Amino acid sequence: MPNGQWYPPEWPDRIRALAGGTLTAVTPKRAATVLLLREGVEVHMLRRRTSMAFAGGAYAYPGGGVDPRDEHPVRWAGPSPAEWADRLGVAEPAEAQAIVCAAVRETYEESGVLLAGPTADSVVADTRGDDWEADRAALVARELAFADFLERRGLVLRSDLLGAWARWITPEFEPRRYDTWFFVAALPAGQRASNASTEADRTVWIRPADAAAGYDRGELLMMPPTIATLRALERYGTPAEALEAARHQDLTPVLAQARLEGDQVVLSWPGHEEFTKRIGTAGETT
Repeated sequence: MPNGQWYPPEWPDRIRALAGGTLTAVTPKRAATVLLLREGVEVHMLRRRTSMAFAGGAYAYPGGGVDPRDEHPVRWAGPSPAEWADRLGVAEPAEAQAIVCAAVRETYEESGVLLAGPTADSVVADTRGDDWEADRAALVARELAFADFLERRGLVLRSDLLGAWARWITPEFEPRRYDTWFFVAALPAGQRASNASTEADRTVWIRPADAAAGYDRGELLMMPPTIATLRALERYGTPAEALEAARHQDLTPVLAQARLEGDQVVLSWPGHEEFTKRIGTAGETT
């Protein structure tokens, strides 16, 4: 039975074009995504609309690209941007701040969950209501910078509520490429996650093992980093355990490798052998 690995049919032709020099790799955009956890352990996942140009129909986590304004100064709690730069493997504290801000902002935009509070040791209790929704919509439309949103509401960004978990880079042959940092975070007390994203048609809270089983049966479509992070979470019994484990996770970027062997394209992700595919000229896959 085939599993639920997301695999665009145009990839073999693009891989051959890249190998033949007729396709030039684009520079990946920086992005962040958050595995939001609640007691159980269950993870919040959304299903991308099938009409989406990238990974339509696939299950994923709240996340998206870094906004240049994510570097704007914000009130900050937790490890400093310099400490985050060292953890995330980037050169400048401003770059690290932008990635962390993107993680918090995108989680709020797509799930309504906000990792920020009035003080350095508190979190907002509820983000429901028309005024919150108006601000969230303005953030999604890029009419409002995240720093301005936090400042206007007198909120401190809680970087200490995030744990860096993994880093994956979209393959070089993809036209839409992202250098994505994956974080884990616990659902704050009093807050509720919802389907706030226009890019998703469904959201679920699901145990990582159950989601992985659905993928293995071919029922849930996922990209390699999604199923890989789910499998890694299966061993933890509480969000606190996962956050503690995040301190020791390897953030070496995972980038797919493609090569030609005769008339076959061989596609692999280093360290993740389950995703290796061999595609013949007729499109058959093993």
